[in-house]
Amino acid sequence: MNYTENFEDIKLDVQAVDITINEEIQKEIRNIIKRLKRHISDVNFMDVYFTDKSGKATNPRKVGIRLGVPGNDAYASDTGDNWMELLKNVEEKLRRQLKKK
Repeated sequence: MNYTENFEDIKLDVQAVDITINEEIQKEIRNIIKRLKRHISDVNFMDVYFTDKSGKATNPRKVGIRLGVPGNDAYASDTGDNWMELLKNVEEKLRRQLKKK
C-alpha cells in the first residue's frame, strides 16, 4: 500500500510494500507531523517506509522516516514487532536530531 497526500502543506509519502496501513497508523503519522512541526516549522516533505520481513525470527518489522528540512534531511529508523511502538521510537529519534539543528 503506497499513498501520497498533502497534509498541512507537507508532502506525505507512505511506502508500504505488501502491507496494509490501517487508519489508526495513518492518523499517528499525521500526529507525528504535527508534533515535529513544533520543533522546526520549515518541513517540506516526510517519507515513511514500512517493511515487514515475517521470515525473520527477531525484529521482523522496520519503520523509517525521512524528514525534508533545510540543510541535511533528518532520517531515523527502528525495528521491532509493533508498528505503533516503532513509530514512536522513530519520532523520538527525529526529535533529537531536530533539537541539534
